[in-house]
Amino acid sequence: MRSSVVAIVGRPNVGKSTIFNRLVGERISIVEDIPGVTRDRIYAKAEWLNTTFRLIDTGGIEIGDEPLLIQMREQAEVAIREADVIIFLANGREGITAADEEVAKILYKSNKPIVLAINKVDNPEMREQIYEFYALGFGEPHPISGTHGLGLGDLLDSVVNQFPERENVPVDEDVIHFSVIGRPNVGKSSLVNTIVNEDRVIVSDIAGTTRDAIDTSFSKDDRDFVIIDTAGMRKRGKIYETTEKYSILRALKAIERSDVVLTLIDAETGIIEQDKKIAGYAHEAGRAVVIVVNKWDTIKQHDKAIKEFEDNVRAHFQFLDYAPIVYLSAETKKRVHTLLPKVVQASENHTKRVETNVLNDVIMDALAINPAPSKHGKKLKVLYATQVAVKPPTFVVFVNDPDLMHFSYQRFLENQIREAFGFEGTPIKIYARKRS
Repeated sequence: MRSSVVAIVGRPNVGKSTIFNRLVGERISIVEDIPGVTRDRIYAKAEWLNTTFRLIDTGGIEIGDEPLLIQMREQAEVAIREADVIIFLANGREGITAADEEVAKILYKSNKPIVLAINKVDNPEMREQIYEFYALGFGEPHPISGTHGLGLGDLLDSVVNQFPERENVPVDEDVIHFSVIGRPNVGKSSLVNTIVNEDRVIVSDIAGTTRDAIDTSFSKDDRDFVIIDTAGMRKRGKIYETTEKYSILRALKAIERSDVVLTLIDAETGIIEQDKKIAGYAHEAGRAVVIVVNKWDTIKQHDKAIKEFEDNVRAHFQFLDYAPIVYLSAETKKRVHTLLPKVVQASENHTKRVETNVLNDVIMDALAINPAPSKHGKKLKVLYATQVAVKPPTFVVFVNDPDLMHFSYQRFLENQIREAFGFEGTPIKIYARKRS
């Protein structure tokens, strides 16, 4: 089930970024301190009353012909199209302006739920000034103060109440759901078409849970798959040429519904920062990952070609050191047959369970190889470990003091577990807990 999306929209200088930071606050999802994982602060995960959602901060909608103003407006319109609910933010100190009315006209056309928020209402005496905002036609205005954090609870109550109901559709655990993500023009569409057309035995269209998405089911070698359409990431005219960063929003929706994520790289143009951003979200979501190097036929082939490219990939994607790499050409279909076996392997490892007694044998052997460290004269004691979850495989290691578990030693234990049980293609999580 995907998270709902909320966009904060308004003209410039009404406090959108301040409200964004207030609403996200300490609830922003934590990014692992691993080189290569980067985030764009244009959107973040937020939570209110046990409901999580994705919040988008947009550039202000400004009316004008200057290239920068046009781009700001286009970016905001993309966010509006992606959102389930829109917070229309205005400035209570300045009253309704012509720019506010222009923004309102844009929002009327969206047919989305609109929650009107009036910022910079810093004291009760100013509340009478908000009544003029009823003229915008979006119902009751919510007085708030981004600076002081006033009124945000009532605002979030209204926002969450507008979220669309999500049906809990039964998921067949035997069917592998996977998506193809990547920046524009790396060959996502070609790869999807090649996979479906080449490997299909039974193909049918299933209405997806995200707008404008159609999932395709097919079978190959007695395994059933659903490929999640990521057409939403493709550029649509000039808007998407100038708002590439919003393609990640579409990637997030696909990632949330996937067991395995194929992260596509263009062999011809090489790796850029956007590739790492997109792949980082698959890693943070705990999904299994296969790195796919497309357009491999454009690379001059020699004995060390794969080794050299792999070294480059591993250097840039240190946080995906567990992900296998597949080299292929979607256009010529060369080596495409090597992809689905890696998808199956990654999916199986993503759901793999390890017996507790076998796991503890591995942990004890690891302790013998590399004894637990000491800190301030106190030695870490590892008592036992157990697996508590799958998708991704998650382990709890019970110790005398979790503060003594250094990140480097935790990574050592992870490497020992991987060496013993495989887990290629899937992240694994390890938590240190004090035995109660």
